[in-house]
Amino acid sequence: MPPYSGKYLSIPFSRLRSFKTGKTTFVRGACRALGVTGPVTSPTYTIGHRYEGSVPVAHLDLYRFDKVLEADWGALEPYFDDAVVFVEWPEAAGVALPAPRLRVRLGHVDETRRLIVLEGDADLGI
Repeated sequence: MPPYSGKYLSIPFSRLRSFKTGKTTFVRGACRALGVTGPVTSPTYTIGHRYEGSVPVAHLDLYRFDKVLEADWGALEPYFDDAVVFVEWPEAAGVALPAPRLRVRLGHVDETRRLIVLEGDADLGI
């Protein structure tokens, strides 16, 4: 199955050491690769952003949630409609989010280098 199949590709970021590790920079680069030409910013204060590129892209930040409740899911669900979705702090959602196709863990190697680990449960064709 290709990385985008008309459904969604959920890409959560691990909570472990994820402050100032480059999450938005990573998403910005991915958005550029997916054809997004406009500004790509952190959704920390807005919960989510939706972008149009060669495929729709969504970027969610669930840091402000202690727990995503069923009532909250109604506001989040549209972000998953036929989009590649990047989710920061997915642990807040528990099992409420669709299962991810790919998990990204970002960490610090030192002051100038980051470690990026990609873990997937399927052949994404990349």
